[in-house]
Amino acid sequence: MEQSKKELFITHLFDAPREIVFKAWTNPDQLKHWYAPDGCTIEFKAIDVKVNGSFHSCIYDPVHGQCWIKGIYKVVDFPEKLVFSMILSNEKGEDVRAATAGKPEDWPEELLTTVTFTAIGKQTKLAIHQTVSEEEAKQTGAYQSWIKMFNKLNALITAK
Repeated sequence: MEQSKKELFITHLFDAPREIVFKAWTNPDQLKHWYAPDGCTIEFKAIDVKVNGSFHSCIYDPVHGQCWIKGIYKVVDFPEKLVFSMILSNEKGEDVRAATAGKPEDWPEELLTTVTFTAIGKQTKLAIHQTVSEEEAKQTGAYQSWIKMFNKLNALITAK
């Protein structure tokens, strides 16, 4: 990917304190309710949210099938910041090529995802940055999926 391409960056305002929003990103019982695009479900084969901890998950899409992802948590700074890698994999946790996983050939082998949580009164401004071209993310639906997942997350945390 050319460095000149604009990488994915999205902000969203949540109607909850950042501690609650942060926990929704790190608690598997909460993640399974919002961390998948509309019409899809997610299963965590493993998740250990701590620095150098890992995760291995699968999003089940009724149209496109399974999408396995694994990664490592690089930063877990409650309640301010999460940084983790995302690598396309298979059910065994082995790396797979982008095309094998249904992504474009130039999709990065590893994405770095940085999520920051900023308190604004009783609300939280979340900013997410991923090391993938924003244009490519929009073409694959990844960008739109983040927006929909944030709406699901907001509904989940404001229902409490």
